[in-house]
Amino acid sequence: MNAPSQEPPITAERQRAIVAELRTVLPPHCLLSSEEDTRPYECDGLTAFRQLPLAVALPENEEQVVAVLKACRKLQVPIVPRGAGTGLSGGAMPVAEGIVLSTAKMSRIVAIDAHARTATVQPGVRNLAISEAAASHQLYYAPDPSSQIACTIGGNIAENAGGVHCLKYGLTLHNVLRVRMVTADGDVVELGSTAPDAAGLDLLAVFIGSEGMLGVVTEATVKLTPKPSLARVVMASFDDVVRGADAVADVISAGMIPAGLEMMDRTSARMVEPFVCAGYDTDAAAILLCESDGLPEEVEEEISRMRAVLERSGATAIAVSRDEAERMRFWSGRKNAFPAAGRISPDYYCMDGTIPRRKLAEVLTGIEALAQQYQLRCANVFHAGDGNLHPLILFDANQPGEFERAEKFGEAILSLCVAAGGTITGEHGVGVEKLDSMCEQFTVEEIAAFIAVKRAFDPAQQLNPNKAIPTLDRCAQYGKRKVDGGRFRFAQYARHYG
Repeated sequence: MNAPSQEPPITAERQRAIVAELRTVLPPHCLLSSEEDTRPYECDGLTAFRQLPLAVALPENEEQVVAVLKACRKLQVPIVPRGAGTGLSGGAMPVAEGIVLSTAKMSRIVAIDAHARTATVQPGVRNLAISEAAASHQLYYAPDPSSQIACTIGGNIAENAGGVHCLKYGLTLHNVLRVRMVTADGDVVELGSTAPDAAGLDLLAVFIGSEGMLGVVTEATVKLTPKPSLARVVMASFDDVVRGADAVADVISAGMIPAGLEMMDRTSARMVEPFVCAGYDTDAAAILLCESDGLPEEVEEEISRMRAVLERSGATAIAVSRDEAERMRFWSGRKNAFPAAGRISPDYYCMDGTIPRRKLAEVLTGIEALAQQYQLRCANVFHAGDGNLHPLILFDANQPGEFERAEKFGEAILSLCVAAGGTITGEHGVGVEKLDSMCEQFTVEEIAAFIAVKRAFDPAQQLNPNKAIPTLDRCAQYGKRKVDGGRFRFAQYARHYG
């Protein structure tokens, strides 16, 4: 993976003209233009890639979003939409000579409809705030990414975020009914519907997960889920990672769909246990967290079945949460794995790939071999139930060459996922991080189709340009490098554009 190319510095005259235009459509407190004010927006959670934005627009309503987009179209200014900036693939990193359009100020919960079980919210509403607002109705918003205390629904829609409960309750895509958005031309469009179906093409499914390339969200209606009467977690220890991975498939094969099914290896458990005191077995090679929720009788039966399957699969120890406090403690370790990495490593690089469940053991073994090859530690903590891996590559950026080695390690993990029949992302998106890996997974024809969809929404290529979809020339160059090394699976890139 190569750092994105940097364009020549913008001229002071051009910057003044753009800022002056934006000042005509935004109140003074909704526009940042000094370096000191815009510096916090130079990157998202992928801090290795940075670009200072020309300005940051912080509209407070849809009318201002429309006005900003029309002003940028008039002056041909690139726009990077941004939520809370918690993304991990560089999707919200600014582009040279462009502005950032942050929806952080649009943070109003418009309506909670307890009878229809929906919430209508602005894009800057935090993920967790939806559940907090619906709690009095015994409802909640099911997708729960680890950053849910900070991440916003607009960003969740852009990345199709998931979380530990996505196995049973689905990703953002499965929990959003309607999106109101503004196109690059400044047109307001509604996708989806609160009715059982919407007329026309299913563009809502195209828009969710499009990483800010097709439009800017100004409002969304999401599904609310009834809170289960009871939830309990089974925590199982395994003395072998392969046995732990095989147990995941065994649970699903037994006809159960747990509310959550997560796995952590020994490195992950040891880095997080001192941080949260969750009660993890730090001697175990792998830990599985399996949650059951529903009516008390249903939970009791499913927990019993889970225990039986896990015991047959070779679990060396099994614990079941006794109350809600202990259940939350079991999950706290999994949810805090990323920040806990800072306890044992100066830096970490979080990958995101998805594979078929039956290939978990094979891919985890492959990651272990790659860790030896690149001489870097790797902590595996992931959504085992749906095969969404999040290897944390631990490194020290102060050591010459370690970051570059970590990048190559990460690229190799994604190649491993593709070879196993999986994909290069699950919920973190492509951003700038995985542009080369897109060339590894998709054919020239497929990438050309992605480009055509982008052009249909944004002909001038102003919204989040140079993200998520690689150019065919980039794939050709990537193909040549891979072919030269004898390792490239899709050599047709080099033949088509060589």
